[in-house]
Amino acid sequence: MNFDRKAVFAVAKGWLAAILVTASTAVAGAASFQPLEIVTRNGVQVFSVEMATTEEEKQTGLMYRKELADGKGMLFDFNPEQEVSMWMKNTYVSLDMIFIRADGRILRIAENTEPMSTKIISSRGPARAVLEVVAGTAQKYGIRAGDRVGHPLFGSK
Repeated sequence: MNFDRKAVFAVAKGWLAAILVTASTAVAGAASFQPLEIVTRNGVQVFSVEMATTEEEKQTGLMYRKELADGKGMLFDFNPEQEVSMWMKNTYVSLDMIFIRADGRILRIAENTEPMSTKIISSRGPARAVLEVVAGTAQKYGIRAGDRVGHPLFGSK
């Protein structure tokens, strides 16, 4: 086979540029990390959370990510407080979803969610926000319904 090396190089260069733009956009979007604390019976657990406030951020969430480190998470703001439904479509990592009321108290925890599932996961009551962390976090740190979350979204920290 005969290839036009200049044409192949131009195509490869175009693909590389597209990949770099996509990667830099993803990194720029992930730069907004904030501290969040959960006060449990076992003490205070501190997390570094990425904020999901726009509709696009809330729809995409943690989709397509291959890993989520312990101590990291994503906080979804659904102001005003409302019934919230989530799913795991295109989400490769099992998560604990922590539904939080407007007063900063944990309403419900959906533990060890099923990756790639379209099953609806409901807050089962009004929630202001949802914190997604890697599966097993709630059990590991003893996080339970009723525990208090400290973050500016809830008028604290």
